[in-house]
Amino acid sequence: MKDFKYYTPTEVVFGEHSEEKVADLVRKYGGQRVLVHFGGKSAQRSGLLDKVVNLLKDGGLDVVQLGGVVPNPRLSKVYEGIQLCHDNKIDFILAVGGGSVIDSAKAIAYGVCYDGDVWDFYLGKAQPERCLPVASVLTIPAAGSEMSEASVITNEDGDVKLGYSNDISRPKFAIMNPRRTFTLPPYQTAAGVTDMMMHTMERYFSHDDDMTLTDSIAEAILRTMKNSVFEVLKNPEDYRHRAQIMWGGSVAHNGLTGCGLADDWSTHQLEHELSGMFDVTHGAGLAAIWPSWARFVMKENISRFVRFAVNVMDVENDFTNPEATALKGIEAMEQFYHAIGMPINIHELIGRNISDDEIKEMVRKCSHDYTISLGAFKVLSPADMETIYRMAR
Repeated sequence: MKDFKYYTPTEVVFGEHSEEKVADLVRKYGGQRVLVHFGGKSAQRSGLLDKVVNLLKDGGLDVVQLGGVVPNPRLSKVYEGIQLCHDNKIDFILAVGGGSVIDSAKAIAYGVCYDGDVWDFYLGKAQPERCLPVASVLTIPAAGSEMSEASVITNEDGDVKLGYSNDISRPKFAIMNPRRTFTLPPYQTAAGVTDMMMHTMERYFSHDDDMTLTDSIAEAILRTMKNSVFEVLKNPEDYRHRAQIMWGGSVAHNGLTGCGLADDWSTHQLEHELSGMFDVTHGAGLAAIWPSWARFVMKENISRFVRFAVNVMDVENDFTNPEATALKGIEAMEQFYHAIGMPINIHELIGRNISDDEIKEMVRKCSHDYTISLGAFKVLSPADMETIYRMAR
């Protein structure tokens, strides 16, 4: 078991009328001039954006709005937000939306307090000393950014998608009303569940087999998400199961499922290059990559894949042939992905064959020009990355 630090300072306000408390919460954490950051027109059509803005204004707060965040949030929007914050003396950023909006808000929060280019943090050239406080009204459970220290931004110059993590950007509060997720399209719902399950699996697939409690929590999250997604795909207004998914997305990525384990994150890193190059939905990209990663690395710790197969995917354990059980678990995961409308390879993801040149370019970016390796379950060289992309093509 690894030594660990578990730090989750975000105040969670969960329930049907949770957004009513938004002004009080902003004031509690020192906000007076608020940038309300959001995505497309859905926040406006649903009435949530107007409600939040009016609640803030009625609470005596000054409000500036910035919309237009897209999936795989863009650096250009971050720059726009930084300038808007400077121009309006913003002291608090409230993200109304999902992970892309929250990630963009975190990047803006870093950039406002930095004299250089905020992209320096994502390139590893600098570390922030402080950032503006960030919080969220969550509408899309998936990324877990509402409680995490992570932010992922795409630089349109070269289609480079990079993540940066720092505890100072953990949101001050997260407002979660499951009813706000009733109108999510099936594909977005399924991709979100895939993402949150992968956040758990990136930590679960480890060589540390002696953290029983953490493993049991992870398995419970995975089983619950697997079961609840089918219920909400049948009935989008199933409050109980929408609530399980909404809370599951936060717990999957606030650090709890990694306590005592050495996490991996190879699948996420490999997928970032898919998102950067083809602008695909992140959760769907994860589904397209994971089966190939799993088959490539499973012999590094076959018992972990057997445990996953039996405890999460309900595969009968063939005690005489652990490898067969492990493979059945991977196959069961592929069947699950297809059952909820997710792809299991790159061709299904983008609708065409990926070229050798595209694979080589993704490897180059993923390995930072062949200078780094990925992962911990199995350390992946650039050659390994290429093999996995080819297996997944």
